Amino acid sequence: MNRLSFFMTLLSLLPVTTAYGISQQDENGTITETAPKQRRLTIGGYGEVAMTRNFYSDSYLRYTTPEKYRHQQHGRFDIPHMVIFLGYDFGRGWSMGSEIEFEHGGTESAIEIEEEEAGEYEKEIERGGEVALEQFWIQKKFMPQLAVRAGMLVVPIGQTNAHHLPTEFFGVYRPEGENTIMPCTWHEVGISVSGVAGDWAYEAMLLPGLDSDRFGSKGWIHDGAGSPYEFKIANRYAGAFRIDNTSVPGLRLSVSGYIGDSFRNTLYPTDNEKNRGIHGTVTIGSFDFAYSSTAFLARGHFDYGHLSDSKRISDFNISMSKNSVSKRQKIGQAAISTGAEAGYNFFSLIPSLRASQRLYLFGRYEYYDAMYRMENDMKTDWTGRQRVAAGINYYPIRDVVIKAEYAIGLLKKQYNNEPSLSLGVAYSGWFKY
Repeated sequence: MNRLSFFMTLLSLLPVTTAYGISQQDENGTITETAPKQRRLTIGGYGEVAMTRNFYSDSYLRYTTPEKYRHQQHGRFDIPHMVIFLGYDFGRGWSMGSEIEFEHGGTESAIEIEEEEAGEYEKEIERGGEVALEQFWIQKKFMPQLAVRAGMLVVPIGQTNAHHLPTEFFGVYRPEGENTIMPCTWHEVGISVSGVAGDWAYEAMLLPGLDSDRFGSKGWIHDGAGSPYEFKIANRYAGAFRIDNTSVPGLRLSVSGYIGDSFRNTLYPTDNEKNRGIHGTVTIGSFDFAYSSTAFLARGHFDYGHLSDSKRISDFNISMSKNSVSKRQKIGQAAISTGAEAGYNFFSLIPSLRASQRLYLFGRYEYYDAMYRMENDMKTDWTGRQRVAAGINYYPIRDVVIKAEYAIGLLKKQYNNEPSLSLGVAYSGWFKY
């Protein structure tokens, strides 16, 4: 046997490692961790196309003078998310994963020469949107019960951040409450440890604190993640965790939490004596669940968040320069979001369709308020609302869903309610390669 044949024979005897997986739903809606077997490279993703007719005004003054906008409406076409997932298993427990996300069609901008304006260079914005690196991590898996991961990570606080694929919620858009008061999908550069032991799974994370400069009235801490700079400021640190239990067949119960200071996590000067003692500690506790059977699927969540020193941070932000990154708004001391959805698969009653297709009739209820509690009577009433929705989800195949939904946002009586009709189509799964 020559030397080349000898080495080829050795290579053929080496075990082939499996690729890292992502969570998906099976035909019954059960969330599982899956991966193509005997492959090192994984390619997948998800995407959504949506059309909505909103039977209310989109003016930013609609809450200030609601009587002027009582009979207005508007429509929208959108690509909320399109994500490409790339992963690779290096072997010996080492792997990497990445997600590149295009929100609302990405961005289209260019520098052009304006011939009619004396040859001036002018920046043309052809379309809005965002392109973001939502995940990039390197992981070492020591055993099923212990893996260490570092990089850009999803912070799995609440139901939507942990399960944000379009096949993991009924509505055309992500659940409105969590998507309003928290970053969604929340991702930060950090380090985590995670594992699975029997019916239990856990994840614990160390990450940079949020930036209180960019908190706001409607969205609470929503815009405090990420960074407007080329780096993430980490003057303050935070911790997060999630625990899942699947002891009962078809049922997942989960708790998650977050704590970290947010003030002084900025480049803006904060050394003034009157700012002494401000921490802006953000604390979030969350519970969520999912239950699935052949015919029935239900999900729900409850989130409660608290911000210390909210009045002083509100005053500080309002006093900031108009050219700063701050929204310069009042911020809630506490925020809340709760909701539940349930659907029945009518194709489970038809033997010829039961194995290949699903048709859910669903209903959803939400209540959320970014200013659930305020310091010194700073309350803004329009941030609290209920939302009721009903519609259908049709799965012609496992990884593709067609959605239709009618929803109405119910505000306090001095404001206008916000009804809408939405249609969408989405996919989530692995590509051929």
